[in-house]
Amino acid sequence: MAERSSPDGSRGNVTWHRALGPDELPEGRVKPVTCGDTTVAMTHQDGEYGALDNRCPHQGGPLGEGSIETGLLRCPWHGWDFDPLTGETPGSHDDCVETFPVEVREDGIYVGFPDEEPHERTVSDVIAETLVNWGVRQVWGIVGHSNLGLADALRREAAGGNLAYYGVRHEGAAAFAASAYGKLTGRPAACFSIAGPGATNMLTGLWDANVDRSPTIALTGQVESQVLGTGNFQEVDLEAAYGDVAEFEATVLPDSDHAELATRAAKTAILERGVSHLVFPDEIQTQSAEGVDPGDPEGRITDREITPPESALKDAVELLETAERPVIVVGHGARFEMDGIVDLAERFDCPVLTTFKAKGQIPDSHPLAGGVLGRSGTPIASHFMNEADLLAVFGASFSNHTGIAEYKPTIHVDYDAMTLGKFHGIDVPVWGEIGVTVDELEERLGDDLAAENQREELADRWEIWREEKATRREQTPERGVNYATAFEAMTRLVPDDAIIPVDVGNNTYAFGRYFEPEHQSVLMSGYLGSIGFAFPAALGAWAATQEPESEFAGRKVVSVSSDGGFGQYMSEFTTAVKYDMDVTHVLLNDDELGKISKEQRTGGWDVWQTDLVNPEFAAFAENCGGLGLFVDDPADLNDALEKAIAHDGPALVEILTDADPV
Repeated sequence: MAERSSPDGSRGNVTWHRALGPDELPEGRVKPVTCGDTTVAMTHQDGEYGALDNRCPHQGGPLGEGSIETGLLRCPWHGWDFDPLTGETPGSHDDCVETFPVEVREDGIYVGFPDEEPHERTVSDVIAETLVNWGVRQVWGIVGHSNLGLADALRREAAGGNLAYYGVRHEGAAAFAASAYGKLTGRPAACFSIAGPGATNMLTGLWDANVDRSPTIALTGQVESQVLGTGNFQEVDLEAAYGDVAEFEATVLPDSDHAELATRAAKTAILERGVSHLVFPDEIQTQSAEGVDPGDPEGRITDREITPPESALKDAVELLETAERPVIVVGHGARFEMDGIVDLAERFDCPVLTTFKAKGQIPDSHPLAGGVLGRSGTPIASHFMNEADLLAVFGASFSNHTGIAEYKPTIHVDYDAMTLGKFHGIDVPVWGEIGVTVDELEERLGDDLAAENQREELADRWEIWREEKATRREQTPERGVNYATAFEAMTRLVPDDAIIPVDVGNNTYAFGRYFEPEHQSVLMSGYLGSIGFAFPAALGAWAATQEPESEFAGRKVVSVSSDGGFGQYMSEFTTAVKYDMDVTHVLLNDDELGKISKEQRTGGWDVWQTDLVNPEFAAFAENCGGLGLFVDDPADLNDALEKAIAHDGPALVEILTDADPV
């Protein structure tokens, strides 16, 4: 046995760790002990101590969880025996277990470990580095047994400051967080899971990203490639499971061009504004990739500022110049081009209406703002839609929830040619990037426009609506605080540049109607309409605020949901506490699935199975280590919201309300 050379236990190429106290391990027992980064099976047999590799060479069983029987250490998984001191197997077999030197000292039992060799680059390193080169800065997920090699590569990138990793409580939250980040920033983030159930848990959030055109990358572990197709434990055909949700997917194989696969995944997510999926069989994650360079976007991505066809621009200009009551409608796809669109509206003195997904892209205080159109909208928007003689629609997809009139002369501008005329014929479909198209229209428009000034009419309509909202606030709810009062308070108190993820249900319809945005960014599960979106989305939004060079740096995140929505992912409040996320969640608690109850009543059904049994959510937030505040009296609402928003860390305001959002 080697001799110690220094008080700290290091000598030559071996480092010593104290593994056990002097009398910690009884005779005839085995115990797993972690020393630094290595776990060993510590044994005590015939008055001597042994230290064996904890991993059985057959199936990887944890030897430290086995037992010593008739003088032999028995693996707990399949019963193979090993000498507890030498690691040898009985008989002529040569599948022995590695052992480590042991010293008995006065203060305990020490084990010597060889100094670590320099890290050998792996397939996972190449892929992680490639994704970082393509701008992936945020990853949410759960580390598990079939993704450990990839997890270690992500750990190295996080340790180097190249990305941030957040361990969540449910993989569905990881996918929603990544989707929300993409919706907010237009840049891809990643979600991460094990094989089987971990991967399938992410599908709902990934479908949200798919239908809302959010760039998102899914990284899933998989069983070892040699047992694929045999029905192995946690084996799911992930390419089949993800086949419809992913624009690009591939299984990482031993001879793959690994940097190219990661490049394709990132490039597709960015250009197609959708989901990419990479599947990592367990053993390939740690396959050597020494000397392999990562990929990067240089020369691999083109300028996307597509100029529309000249004929489409000519027809659009002709309609715009002759319209007397034009209205501009903007969708979420126009969110990065609002300055030019507002300038265009000011040329015509015409209203700018938004889809619900685009709420907040123009402040309601702007003299040309007409509010939200559709089922979650305002009577102002409906009025101007009805009175319009031309609709100029930018980045919207004509959802039936939005209610853009099909019978009005329409110009539709979108970067996606398939979206143009998706549901019905359009008078002038214009294929091009929205910002480029708006600039081209501005240059071609003459000074002699037929449009009448609609500013005064807009102001009158806002005055009528605000007076009606005031009367609704005065109505006494069945209990607690009514929705109009709650969102009036939020309008006053939520910072003008906050990011506001919202959920689905009555609370969200009321938000669309009553909250008056300034420069806030609103995030929602638009086309999928998934309950539970809001709080995981808040985690994704908060991550964007932590990027120093981001336009979202330092902005407050204030999410909104009902009790039904928050209940689906309430465990993620502990994630917010773990990473000290400055997120305020406003929870409107009606103790039921209120929107479904309403649909049952109005549809002639009996109200059935929509009631909920809830915890005290404010107390739950406190129990998790955050700030929790409960409000059941309108007089206490302002103070609670102010305190929660000012709190530096996770906070939850539970507002007791009834199920009627009117």
